[in-house]
Amino acid sequence: MKSVADKWPADPFRPNIQLKTFLMSLVVHPKLTPTAVRSARALQEDEFKKKYALSNKMLQPASFPHYYTRLVEAFDQSAKGIGRPWWKIFFNVW
Repeated sequence: MKSVADKWPADPFRPNIQLKTFLMSLVVHPKLTPTAVRSARALQEDEFKKKYALSNKMLQPASFPHYYTRLVEAFDQSAKGIGRPWWKIFFNVW
């Protein structure tokens, strides 16, 4: 579990609550099971994303095809501290 916790990325949106810290505290927990370690490793290695891949139809719905792309871009920019200009918010421009 320590190797999983060491490789876990920091969450820029919640600096006071990190999953990495929680996983490190589990290292010394007396009831830590191999199943919990495998589950954490599976989350870290995106095994579920690979096993249950989403189709393009799901990722780009016909009603709003760029929704998820813009959502990811907004999170990335927000993590860097870059906000949308006031006029884009006001006029609802992406």
